[in-house]
Amino acid sequence: MNHFQRILLLGTGPASVQLAVTFKKHLKCQLGIAGRKSVRSADFFCSLEQNEGLIHASIQNEQHRVMAGACRIDQVFQGYETIEGNWDTLIFAVTTDAYIEVLQQINDKLLQNVNCMVLISPTFGSGSLVRHYMRSVNPAVEVISFSTYYGDTRWMHGRVSNHVITTGVKNKICLGSTHPSSGHLNRLNEVMKHSGIALNVMESPFEAETRNISLYVHPPLFMNDYALSAIFEETDIPRYVYKLYPEGPITQEVIRDMLAQWNEIMDITDKLSIQRLNLLQFMTDDNYPVRPESLSRQDIESFSQLERIHQEYLLYIRYTSLLIDPFSQPDQEGKYFDFSAVPIRAMFINNEGCLDIPRMPKEDYYRIKMIQGIAKYLEVDCPTLDKFAQTYENKIKAVARLNEGKLLSDAFTVQSFEEHLSRVCSEIERIRV
Repeated sequence: MNHFQRILLLGTGPASVQLAVTFKKHLKCQLGIAGRKSVRSADFFCSLEQNEGLIHASIQNEQHRVMAGACRIDQVFQGYETIEGNWDTLIFAVTTDAYIEVLQQINDKLLQNVNCMVLISPTFGSGSLVRHYMRSVNPAVEVISFSTYYGDTRWMHGRVSNHVITTGVKNKICLGSTHPSSGHLNRLNEVMKHSGIALNVMESPFEAETRNISLYVHPPLFMNDYALSAIFEETDIPRYVYKLYPEGPITQEVIRDMLAQWNEIMDITDKLSIQRLNLLQFMTDDNYPVRPESLSRQDIESFSQLERIHQEYLLYIRYTSLLIDPFSQPDQEGKYFDFSAVPIRAMFINNEGCLDIPRMPKEDYYRIKMIQGIAKYLEVDCPTLDKFAQTYENKIKAVARLNEGKLLSDAFTVQSFEEHLSRVCSEIERIRV
């Protein structure tokens, strides 16, 4: 079988453009791109048409030179229902809560010819969600989950166009497949290796999906009164995601909740026979390192065996050590790069004219509800996850009441995602039988 010969990218965000350049460069494949019709995607499709399908990916740092390039998109589809042709691979670069919605709009006959589906930014259970949907359409299809998208990519000059810039690239990502020894994994390994990214192949999509740092840090950092106040209440004073209180949300309680949530997720993975994750080692070795003077190798590697108060202490040290980039060069005044100054984004009016919630925490809400539902199915108590969900839901209900009469996006609706959870739990039952 020829792998990745005809690839269709689903989604019209910056990541899709970088992915297209990467796959075109290394696989010499036919490549199409499809997206839903919206005010934002209209600008993208218009830019593609004006430039005759040519797209560009630039880089911020020279060490990421391999990510830069340009290529021409072979086919463009405005609206998933308009997709036609024979595609061997679908690459999902849409938000995790949209997977089923997108699949339902694609013709079943087209889906029956697909050999492989790749989920670029899934959450816990996404692979099982897609797998369940495809059982009735194309049960032989391979589903591959990335742990996370491999870069930090945004629109060039901050506006939707045919040009993106990648400002950061991960050193390592994890992949998991429903067909663990497949040729698709081998080809992806080659692509990632050429891109300077180490690939760690896990036992399953589920296991790869647990290797996403956002699972462990976004809920405690965003689903607390401080962060939600910054998001939903007007203020002229900026607040920052990764700073200590009062500049940011990080307090003793947030660190305590971060640790408690990690333990709850590990209880879930135990039920699924997935290898446990050392939180501090994952944060340090797979994401952002700190200097050994701040955290010793012994403390990092023995983290899972330490007492709770010791673990909280080490997590707090980790965040204080990253208030600045410890590996940056100080300026003439001895100041290092302000690494933690990532602003908490406030709610905004979207392109459709509706009051909307930023991606963080909107996507994190879906993430938490999925984990919460899986935990309930597996009979695992998750009081911290329950608290996060309740805190967030109380806030969006209160904000919706305050803005009654205005156009509000669906993000202000309390949701259960029952259909998605039913599909995921059906797949879990197959695994456990």
